[in-house]
Amino acid sequence: MTSATTSERLSSAALAEAHEGSRSLVARTPVLSAGSISAHCGGTVVVKAENLQRTGSFKLRGALNKLRHLEPGVHGVVAGSAGNHAQSLAYAARSGGLRCEVFMPVAAAVSKVSAVRAFGASVEQQADSVDECVALARERAHEAGLAFVHPFDDELIIAGQAGVGIELAEDVAELSTVIVPVGGGGLASGVALAVKARHPGVRVIGVQAAACAPFPESLRAGRPLETGPAVTIADGIAIKRPGEITLPLLSELLDDFVTVEEAAIAEAMVLLLERAKLVVEGAGAAGVAALLSGAVKPDANGVTAVILSGGNVDAALLAGLATRHETEAGRRIRLLTRVPDRPGGLAGLLTLIAQDGVNVLSVEHVRDGMPLGVRQTGVELILETRGREHGAELLGDLRRHGYDLVEVPYPEVTGTPAL
Repeated sequence: MTSATTSERLSSAALAEAHEGSRSLVARTPVLSAGSISAHCGGTVVVKAENLQRTGSFKLRGALNKLRHLEPGVHGVVAGSAGNHAQSLAYAARSGGLRCEVFMPVAAAVSKVSAVRAFGASVEQQADSVDECVALARERAHEAGLAFVHPFDDELIIAGQAGVGIELAEDVAELSTVIVPVGGGGLASGVALAVKARHPGVRVIGVQAAACAPFPESLRAGRPLETGPAVTIADGIAIKRPGEITLPLLSELLDDFVTVEEAAIAEAMVLLLERAKLVVEGAGAAGVAALLSGAVKPDANGVTAVILSGGNVDAALLAGLATRHETEAGRRIRLLTRVPDRPGGLAGLLTLIAQDGVNVLSVEHVRDGMPLGVRQTGVELILETRGREHGAELLGDLRRHGYDLVEVPYPEVTGTPAL
């Protein structure tokens, strides 16, 4: 084992102490069966629902452990974060009667900024990236006498996150594989340390969003490398540079590392919402995306556990993904066509649609941007069908009645800039 791994702060006793010391505020999140994922991928799959943790993510575990080890006399804490770490630190600081200041990127999700303030922390949005926010937090700690709390590259933070792995090892019989999202590597390091201490043969596989994945190259190079600008819906793991502590740990502890595309993450988020009734953010759904896309195969024997690391997602993004999913499944159609620009012209089209049992969600006249004949107007419709076959029947009927139709594709999945 490397010197980092054998640190007293990361010993099995230290991990157990961190877990025990946080019981009063940390929820023991459930391990839930995932029948639809198991049926899709084969094997037995369960999910560890850290999205149901207080503050909506695993980050509370590490924040509480860090605060329990502050030097006497420290009156406040400061951090740089895109959201989840900030929320958890603010919550933990409030529970301990400590002042909390947070630097967050200008592009941070509005809902996350609001949640941090709701927990009593002051928020400054002055930078474009988490790295810049962390640097500002270090400066603020020095000038104001506050304790700086890194979001992932800290042994006490890692030890706190290990509680997820301790619970998995205790709660999942025949555990064979653990799939964990990786941002800066704090969660993955803690989970791997805890699981492998109890069950050395269990595989631990890390997952990053392909749009922002510095770990694969950094692991090959043996040193932290920084990735360039990117956009991803997995903003919670969109860290541009691995940690100095976490990189060597994961180099030793991980059995495999994979990346997943945005479309796979979006599919995983919608599947978890639709089938499991779980609201999971993009970062939290990365492990499920790895299974659905085939990047990771579940074990034929034993149980594959996927960590859903967080559930702090903007409602607008989730609604957009659900709409996109309905379109891809053929239950939602967006059409452009032309109708006579006279009384009853639109009514004739809508009558045919109604006769086919299709619901009209939206209808709008379009008079610009498409070729129109004399006394014609364009119409854009969003329709709800029972599925792809029902939609095909409708399109066939409309064309037989002389309507020229253009199906409008739904926009590609896009997320937030890598922070």
